[in-house]
Amino acid sequence: MIKNKVVILLCVFTLTFTFLLFVFHLDTLNINKPNKRLISKEKGKFLLIPQSNCDDDPPFLVCLVTVSHSQWKQRNAIRQTWGRDQRKDGKRTVAYFLLGYDTRYQSMILNESLNYGDIIQKNFIDTYYNLTLKVLMGIQWVHKFCPSVSFVMKTDSDMFVNTYYLTELLSEKNQTHFYTGFIKAKEKPIRYHMSKWYLTKEEYPQSTLPTFCSGTGYVFSGDLAEKIIAVSKHIPILKLEDVYLGLCLQKLNVTPVELHPSKPFHTRKVEFSICNFHKLVTSHGVSPAELLIYWRTLAENSKEECWKKMKEFLWS
Repeated sequence: MIKNKVVILLCVFTLTFTFLLFVFHLDTLNINKPNKRLISKEKGKFLLIPQSNCDDDPPFLVCLVTVSHSQWKQRNAIRQTWGRDQRKDGKRTVAYFLLGYDTRYQSMILNESLNYGDIIQKNFIDTYYNLTLKVLMGIQWVHKFCPSVSFVMKTDSDMFVNTYYLTELLSEKNQTHFYTGFIKAKEKPIRYHMSKWYLTKEEYPQSTLPTFCSGTGYVFSGDLAEKIIAVSKHIPILKLEDVYLGLCLQKLNVTPVELHPSKPFHTRKVEFSICNFHKLVTSHGVSPAELLIYWRTLAENSKEECWKKMKEFLWS
């Protein structure tokens, strides 16, 4: 009787072990396919990648959005507005969310990834001081899985982004060696230790920061993704990701340029008006509820109608 029980237990164990090996084998086979969800415990590998369709339908613009795990309202608002997979004059724009790892939220994030296919994740602690790692992760994903993209934008979860106007302006620009945003030149590092942006002299010994674009929203041409990843291996990580990207691009002899004479990137919250928002690229500090209202209002009032009303007002 005992012998029979032992035999049965051995059979169950063997079958379970065989099944687990089979599952592991399937995951290994799919490890480089961009339309599959990847799970790995190694820091260097992606835990989750989106269903990008980059090979068959290369995007003109990929927006990489830094978010925290708890910001599901922000993610959902962006998915319904400027982050949707959409087209402007045949040019496709998409948005993906960048996340590190947090055990408390991983189940929710896995479900979001399965439902929306728009999350990029690696196994590092998701904190503000790891923001540079998060952005480099997004750029690495572009280089590895979406190298044919024309332009890449990095932005934040509390931003309004007029992707239609951005696409219109980028269509007139060179698709190589290009970098733009809200340009910051001759800025000095903050040495006050209580500041969020504090840099020690050990971290950054120079007295002036490189010319860089504000992390609230900057854009670079797709050809630079590979170059940034390559040069980043020789530049020590700095916690200020926008400054760090400026250092990388300085090393690559890429200088930021204005996208338009009107300077359409804003690092502050712009008071909403239909005409103003048709002609800006970013506005900061926008809540999910505001984002939904602004986007719907712009969709219901075309740019042409806006300028027509302005002309009528000026001539009245």
